Amino acid sequence: MKVPFLDLSLQHQALRAPALAALAATYDATRFCLGRDVEDFEKAFATTLGYPRALAMNSGTSPLHVACMIAGFQPGDEVITTPFTFISTVWGLSYVGATPVFADIEAGTFNLDPEKLAAAVTPRTKGIIVVHLFGQPARMDEIMAVARRHNLFVIEDCAQAVGARYRGTPVGIIGDAGTFSFYPTKNLGGCGEGGAFVSRREEVHTRARHIRVHGSDRRYHHDIIGGNFRMDGFQGALLNVKLPHLAAWTARRQTIAARYLAGIKLADVILPTSPDYGASVFHQFTIRHPRRDALREHLAKHEIGTDLIYPVPLHLQKCYAGLGRGPGSFPVAEQAAANCVSLPIFPELTDAQVDHVIQAINAF
Repeated sequence: MKVPFLDLSLQHQALRAPALAALAATYDATRFCLGRDVEDFEKAFATTLGYPRALAMNSGTSPLHVACMIAGFQPGDEVITTPFTFISTVWGLSYVGATPVFADIEAGTFNLDPEKLAAAVTPRTKGIIVVHLFGQPARMDEIMAVARRHNLFVIEDCAQAVGARYRGTPVGIIGDAGTFSFYPTKNLGGCGEGGAFVSRREEVHTRARHIRVHGSDRRYHHDIIGGNFRMDGFQGALLNVKLPHLAAWTARRQTIAARYLAGIKLADVILPTSPDYGASVFHQFTIRHPRRDALREHLAKHEIGTDLIYPVPLHLQKCYAGLGRGPGSFPVAEQAAANCVSLPIFPELTDAQVDHVIQAINAF
């Protein structure tokens, strides 16, 4: 039985008719940059997920960049984040000239360790970027306590955690700004690039709205430095088609994850933990094994797709060699990079396919 790591065609074929109809309507109305489709998505996204408001943007990287601009990070400032994430998490810091400072992760959740975070604070620290990695909320109570003690601006990178909640609160509005990605592989994926920005603080939202459109709230009047971070109308139209399905897709991911957690019995496998403060929405189901590469080869022989997310921590990326943090600097993150492997988990997987993955792993 073949089990692909991810097959986007299944979801898109099921939605083909309404998606093409939505695109045709947008095309005919020439709503190409922002416009009603994007506005409708912003309202629906906020209402569906429990945010006071939302701003749609042109990628998942853009809201992170905008958040760093709003925070006022500048050269000489330090911002603490995780080394075990996609590199977009720190691009915004580099764009504004701030310095990323890494703190190690928890082994069970792959998220920022609050104790290591607290130890990394210096007089130059101005903020924190928290990543709710693989859909699992981070320990926000402890992280926010550190932020309050030192008056730090907190950005939540929710690119993989759309729909996740921390103690009942949607991720993204616990800190000062929250960012999302609608890259096609995400739990709520567009048909191209897309992202969103949220905040519980109205003044932060207002500033982000102005920055998104060239620092302007009136045409040809530019009161602040901005950029072009607008979502295009086609992405808004497609996301409007997909958003109503998010809850069911999330539930299916959680069902698949529960099946994995109950069924995988292979010795030495470390399964993802499920803390009581917030359930994962399982963008990825990532396990760890000391013979990771051999396990991947074994699964490939059984026609099971896997992926390595993320094989090189950020402090070991060539572009950040200047930070001077070499191998051994963050041992938990480095060990995760060396022995983790992500299994297939997308809503269209059948129970039979999931059981095939479980049986193959247990037979390794």
